[in-house]
Amino acid sequence: MIDTSTAPIRLTDEQRRDWLRLIRSEHVGPRTFRALINQFGSARAALERLPDLARRGGAIRGGRICSADEADQEITRGGRIGVALVAPGEPGYPPRLASIDDAPPLLGVRGNHDAMARPMIAIVGSRNASGAGLKFAETLARELTGAEFVIVSGLARGVDQAAHRASAAAGSVAALAGGHERIYPPEHEDLLLDLLAFGGAISEMPLGHMPRAKDFPRRNRLISGAALGVVVIEAAERSGSLITARMAAEQGREVFAVPGSPLDPRAAGTNRLIKQGATLVTEAADVIHAVAPIMERPIELPSREAEDDVLFDEPNDGDRARIIALLGPSPIGIDDLIRLAKTSPTTVRVVLLELELAGRLERHGGGLVSMV
Repeated sequence: MIDTSTAPIRLTDEQRRDWLRLIRSEHVGPRTFRALINQFGSARAALERLPDLARRGGAIRGGRICSADEADQEITRGGRIGVALVAPGEPGYPPRLASIDDAPPLLGVRGNHDAMARPMIAIVGSRNASGAGLKFAETLARELTGAEFVIVSGLARGVDQAAHRASAAAGSVAALAGGHERIYPPEHEDLLLDLLAFGGAISEMPLGHMPRAKDFPRRNRLISGAALGVVVIEAAERSGSLITARMAAEQGREVFAVPGSPLDPRAAGTNRLIKQGATLVTEAADVIHAVAPIMERPIELPSREAEDDVLFDEPNDGDRARIIALLGPSPIGIDDLIRLAKTSPTTVRVVLLELELAGRLERHGGGLVSMV
């Protein structure tokens, strides 16, 4: 059995292909992947159980399963452009990203793998940033890389672009919403190439995946998850940068905000973050002093469920019906489901897997689930 929560690990070529097949199969996300590995002991065993689990969850037919040929082709294609698919604990996988509860089981990493192991600070902000905001992003990025930090951002226009360009020669990592063959925005392909010598790019998506609106929040969790803290420079009240800040807080990361004029709507989000308790930033020293104590603490990876819980028995119809009846469109905690259903944790987890693989269940952060 491969333990997905401990480091270091080294996947064999066969295991890497099986992991890729599992995460690329329909209705399997990072949390479901981990639940399947915990439940069945290996990706190979989980792949064999997917059709039956989906059927028991109410699917008329099983979801699409990634074939071995498709997985081999993705690995080969990625290798041609320098993309390595790495698991948590393997070289090239940012160690802090591995600590979040929905860490990608396999991360497509391109560029300097040593940079991925160094402490990172995220800088994000408005795509339509002011000249002052862009200048501050550049200054902050240069000063932080001068203090041996790597800058991580989202390769977007505006603040992201300014932070990447200012830190490219010292270490900057771009988290991509699409695949490595579908850089967005397209005009930043040259910028990405500039990052590869001392930094790089990460993506959890298939190589040719064109980013959609829903992919950017997923990308944002990679930005915050890989970093010690997130600095927000100019963000309107409804912006992706505030989503990144929220995710950072949920992941236990430091949240920093640069104050702005109350007359500028681009500063409304950052000023509100400061009111809510974010650390005010006017210089790099504010960030460095705040994260120094965090760097001294070991990185805590989520623990895998006890092996005693691995169980292959099918839940009975009564348990299944009782658990489904407790679910609805409003998220509920898995611990509450176990208590209310008056059954074992393993039974609840298996039923949730069945429903998710049938496309009927959605998992949320904090151990919450709801019916689609």
